[in-house]
Amino acid sequence: MTKSKSAKINSNGTPKRRVVVTGMGAVTPIGLTVPDFWASIKAGKCGVSELGGFPIDDLKILIAAQIKELDHKARLSHFKRDKFVTMADRYSWFAAMAADEAVKMSGLEVPFVDPYRTACIIGSGAGGLVTTEIAYRDLFILKKKATHPLTLLRIIGSSGAAHVGIEFGVKGPTFATCSACSTATHAIGLAKDYIANGVVDVAIAGASESVINYGTMRAWQALHVLSPEGCFPFSKKRNGTVLGEGAGILLLEEYEHAKARGATILAELTGYGMTSDSSDMVKPSVEGPREAMRLALEDAGLAPNDIGYLNAHGTATMDNDRNETKAIKELFGDYAYKLPVSSTKSMHGHPLGAGGGIEAVASIMALREGFLPPTIGLNDPDPECDLDYVPNVGRAKKLAHVMSNSFAFGGLNAVLVFSEADA
Repeated sequence: MTKSKSAKINSNGTPKRRVVVTGMGAVTPIGLTVPDFWASIKAGKCGVSELGGFPIDDLKILIAAQIKELDHKARLSHFKRDKFVTMADRYSWFAAMAADEAVKMSGLEVPFVDPYRTACIIGSGAGGLVTTEIAYRDLFILKKKATHPLTLLRIIGSSGAAHVGIEFGVKGPTFATCSACSTATHAIGLAKDYIANGVVDVAIAGASESVINYGTMRAWQALHVLSPEGCFPFSKKRNGTVLGEGAGILLLEEYEHAKARGATILAELTGYGMTSDSSDMVKPSVEGPREAMRLALEDAGLAPNDIGYLNAHGTATMDNDRNETKAIKELFGDYAYKLPVSSTKSMHGHPLGAGGGIEAVASIMALREGFLPPTIGLNDPDPECDLDYVPNVGRAKKLAHVMSNSFAFGGLNAVLVFSEADA
């Protein structure tokens, strides 16, 4: 593993602490656990299907990547401390399920032994929009006199973090991030900084999203960025993204803390970079994403050609795919044409704020298993998107370092670098 020449130093002159991943959780349209999700990724499974579960009325976009046939009560029935999670909003269910898987995978005792040295940073781009729509239908269409008594708590964007914190006994920093499609990546990056700088030793971090309803579909239709056919990143035929939902959560831990208890280290979170385009709400720049990737590499102490795989933001919108390709070329130079890049959104859709968490799980699994996830549906690439996007079928490749990109509306960019665990 390539390391920086000198130890990273905090502003107070002390060495920064190493941050590792000891647990992961995923709830997605192509798998409700990490093993099922990864098996679907390797098989190139598509989670996009016919829209359903609510009145579609006059909608023009009739597809989405939805999580169907989910029994949330059965999945969360063992929760002991949080008595209200099964009555929470759908996005909080996803957060609780993914966090539960991550904590169990880590092997940490719960409630956490040192609760004030533990953080829970679980974001959401939109919070409880499913609850919001139900409440508005009740009030304005069905003319009910009141909404459900838990409506307010269901809507709040930090409720997912609070539910998880209650169940696992987190008494340290507990809150949500919100930065549209970069939400999960910012949450994970903040957790990394908290651990590296000695604020906490353990953190549950990521994001959850569930916004697929009539009102949301109408809002996205109005912006003209949804495809009526499918999610085809980097393809000549791409005509928009496909909304998804789910959660991706990591259990992060200080390296020595994990080693002392004999934990299995899945990967090391070596790099984090974040920037803002500061230019336009919907049209991305090349500079912002490029600098976020550069800063993540700098934080990791790596050179561009140390990265063996890049999980792209890859939304299948015309501007994003071309801009991300240009940014990769500017940073990686000639090596960009040798670097495998893929968009797993081609399989699980675009889960908005949760995307970076789900894609972090995919990136870590790629690192651990030496397998490059494919970009499915890529038969005829856009001539301006001319990199190796691992079209249609994944392939084996030994990896030491991987990068995961998240670029959001408003020009909010966040990038993570994961490295193989020490032997």
